[in-house]
Amino acid sequence: MRQSKHSSCTTILVGKDASYDGSTIIARNEDAGVAVNPKKFVVVQPTQQPKHYQSKLTEFSIKLPDHPSRYTAVPDATSEKGIWGEAGVNANNVAMSATETITTNPRVLGADPFVKNGLGEEDLLTITLPYIESARQGVKRVGSLLTKYGTYEANGIIFSDVNEIWYLETAGGHHWAAQRIPDNAYVIAPNQTGIQEIDFADSAHFMYSSDLREFVTKNHLNLSDHFNFREIFGSDTQLDHHYNTPRAWYGQRYFNPEATNELTPMSANLPFICHANRKITLEDLKFVLSSHYQDTPYDPFKPGVDFKKVPFRPIGFNRNQELSMIQLRPYVPSRYSAIQWLAFAANPFNELVPFFTNVEETPVGYRNTTKIVDSQNAYWVNRLISLVAADHYHEIMEKVEAYQEKLMAYGHQRVAHVDQKVAELSATKLSTALQAANEKTANHAIKMTRKLLTTILTETSNGVAGSFDRAHY
Repeated sequence: MRQSKHSSCTTILVGKDASYDGSTIIARNEDAGVAVNPKKFVVVQPTQQPKHYQSKLTEFSIKLPDHPSRYTAVPDATSEKGIWGEAGVNANNVAMSATETITTNPRVLGADPFVKNGLGEEDLLTITLPYIESARQGVKRVGSLLTKYGTYEANGIIFSDVNEIWYLETAGGHHWAAQRIPDNAYVIAPNQTGIQEIDFADSAHFMYSSDLREFVTKNHLNLSDHFNFREIFGSDTQLDHHYNTPRAWYGQRYFNPEATNELTPMSANLPFICHANRKITLEDLKFVLSSHYQDTPYDPFKPGVDFKKVPFRPIGFNRNQELSMIQLRPYVPSRYSAIQWLAFAANPFNELVPFFTNVEETPVGYRNTTKIVDSQNAYWVNRLISLVAADHYHEIMEKVEAYQEKLMAYGHQRVAHVDQKVAELSATKLSTALQAANEKTANHAIKMTRKLLTTILTETSNGVAGSFDRAHY
């Protein structure tokens, strides 16, 4: 089994009737295997899209369809190890986030082994998002690719449009299933197979490999009298109990404290489809995707706790690289309804910034990331803050939280302001106006973030090891 270098993400999906404003919202932390893996935010034009795609990680290659759509993406800063496009919105206002690395079990892999030169996270956004016109169509395209080429890893793949959210999970090398998230529900996916009961008679809410039932029966994979995808294709291991399920437990505890009193971080029976006790906001999602078990004994930042000995993997931690929260709004014209809220580096210390996706180019400070540290760049200034903040958490978090509240308020203000300004613009002028608005938003966000970096560097530098105060001698 090849392990993806982006192998520890956390996903939250919110149906349109569960969100605060009627939007579909998909959000996913991209977490790398190392703390520093620079990312950039770009627009890929049809002329930039390859006609023939070749993976860098494997020998997988594919001829791509003609007439791709323009789309946004959050690829690695440099492409020598592949694109890793991760999350974006295309010109049809269809969003995709790929992938949530998930788990499986040896019996499944014995029956349908991973494919050495199949497709994987590195490839999926690039070979899918430019060619789909709905979330449902995204499921069908990826499903057909999995059936034909296979995959070398287990993944969860998210699609959304203004009406629907679909979550697809792979099963072995070639099999898969997908569920439409109910409009009034939310889902937290923490690197584990999540889909539970499949209703094979309900094509409105489930899609799957054409031979899925036959495959399970032939290989004696189902240990019960019902078809629970998680139980058949997933895992329940010690790693799950410490690395995966605690994240779902904490998120569900936040949204449904009344329903999780009897559950623990190691509970193996957490539900996939959940219903919050209130409407869910962007701020709720950011809190959970930044969380580190606050107000529990498992918080690595709790005074007196040795962070190397905490038993459970947090959601917000040093290996977060980017968070894309894609909001598709039903109450404004479709030509400016899609917003990709973006945050770079470790989520406990960053904040979301909104970008309209119907543009020809992204802001300079977000698209020009290189592997060289640059405090003018959005990824790097946030990475520098996260490094200082983690070692001085209790000294500077009050200032970080004030910055986060102020920047998020600014983001909401910008969205409302831009909505109003572009409402009457013609199609030819709209994209230019949105692009200029994004640039202004980005410049302000980077300026605020650099100011925070200056403040915390100034305040924490005086007491570092090696300092000397002559008055003490």
